[in-house]
Amino acid sequence: MINIPIPLLVLLLGGGVLPLIGLMAERLHVKWLREGWTILIQALALYSVYPLYREVRAAEGRILLKYLPGGAPPLGGCFEIDVLGVYMAGCISLLALLVAIYSTRYMEHEGRLTEFYTLFTLMNAGMVGVAMAGDFFTLFVFWEMMCISSYVLVSFMKHRPGPIEAGFKYFMMSATGSAFLLLSMSLLYGMTGTLNFAYASASLKAVEPTPWLLLLFTTLLIGFGIKSAIVPFHTWLPDAHPEAPGPISAMLSGIVIETGLYALTRVIYLTFPVSIFKPTFAALSVVTMTLANILALLQSDLKRMLAYSSISQIGYMLVGISTGTAYGLMGALLHIFNHSLMKGLAFLCAGSIVHQLGSREISEMRGLGRRMPFTSLSLSIALLGLGGVPTTNGFVSKFILFSSAIGAGMPILAVIGVLNSALSMAYYLRVIITLAARGEASAEEAPAIMVGISLLMALLIVIFGVWPQPVIRYADIASKCLLQGVGRYLSAVMGP
Repeated sequence: MINIPIPLLVLLLGGGVLPLIGLMAERLHVKWLREGWTILIQALALYSVYPLYREVRAAEGRILLKYLPGGAPPLGGCFEIDVLGVYMAGCISLLALLVAIYSTRYMEHEGRLTEFYTLFTLMNAGMVGVAMAGDFFTLFVFWEMMCISSYVLVSFMKHRPGPIEAGFKYFMMSATGSAFLLLSMSLLYGMTGTLNFAYASASLKAVEPTPWLLLLFTTLLIGFGIKSAIVPFHTWLPDAHPEAPGPISAMLSGIVIETGLYALTRVIYLTFPVSIFKPTFAALSVVTMTLANILALLQSDLKRMLAYSSISQIGYMLVGISTGTAYGLMGALLHIFNHSLMKGLAFLCAGSIVHQLGSREISEMRGLGRRMPFTSLSLSIALLGLGGVPTTNGFVSKFILFSSAIGAGMPILAVIGVLNSALSMAYYLRVIITLAARGEASAEEAPAIMVGISLLMALLIVIFGVWPQPVIRYADIASKCLLQGVGRYLSAVMGP
């Protein structure tokens, strides 16, 4: 039997069987069979994360290794499973389950649903595989699975020209990023003789910066930075995320770009000393959040505004990553989880509004709060959370991020972050005020399943804003696993 982590195995097998399930549903005219299978697979993947977490915690050194066929490292591939990888898998699986349930009503009138749910499941499998990869080759295989699935899903509504154009732009930019990752793999193998992160770390960690090492850092930054939508590699996102179906917009902005940021952080922290990337990440965080917030302020399209908001949130996460401290990393990981709920909810609510109203223009949503009260309430909570208003989970993670910058001796970075967060409230409040104003918007409340998922996510945003300790605890363990667990990873793979 192939030695694959259970959540990933569930998603791979579930996605592989989905075409057959879809064919049975069509031939036997069994309604909801395909959708029910998708929800079951996502639920099983989420359920299997906790036993894996317990297994990791019980493993010696808290590192669990699963070798792929072809031999052990340094040449063979492997999965390196620690608390950080499990934490990311949990974030991915939770949002995927909520989005899968929401999609059953949102997508019910569309064609090619077997293709949609298969690609959706395989995209999630790719993200979980990236989270648990122990070497660059394994990471790249699942990276491409995630990317290829998301290209098609962005342009899924192919009867309109907008999604086709956005999907092609997304494909070209991401393919360029993948080419840089292949170049990074070549450089890494040429410098160390391996693609395994542990062996590469042992070879490079203590090396003085050289032109070749800086070239490797640059290619990694470009390759992962495109998928993460770090400025100036962000230009595909404002087109791709608005044109994708509502559930896919929620996945792309809620967790796909964060998976790219996670992969960048994992590889960079394992192979480079903090001194090399700290100033670069700090500068990129300032540019990313500032430019994205200014551009979001200029948007009249709700989904396009939320897309630029996603870029700005990546800038906030870069604040914590640039500190090089466990506290800063904890804030970044906490914000990944919080952002998956907040931005996932925001795009799901936007999808509900577009589904019912038929327009993405903010000016045409006047009075919608009275027509769609539950969706408008959920969207307002999501936007307040993204702005960092107290009693929402966004406030907790932003407080940790900005205070970590002060603790790391970068108070200017914290000040810029707070000012950007205040600036973002300008366009969030504009939407909330428009929804609450008197107007003639003609729409009915979204279907019950879509509303129920939105209200549940809004409730989670408030719960984790008032009681954030459970998520903080896991984010803290995961951050220390990345920062202090390099030695454990080396000893687990290479021996004491």
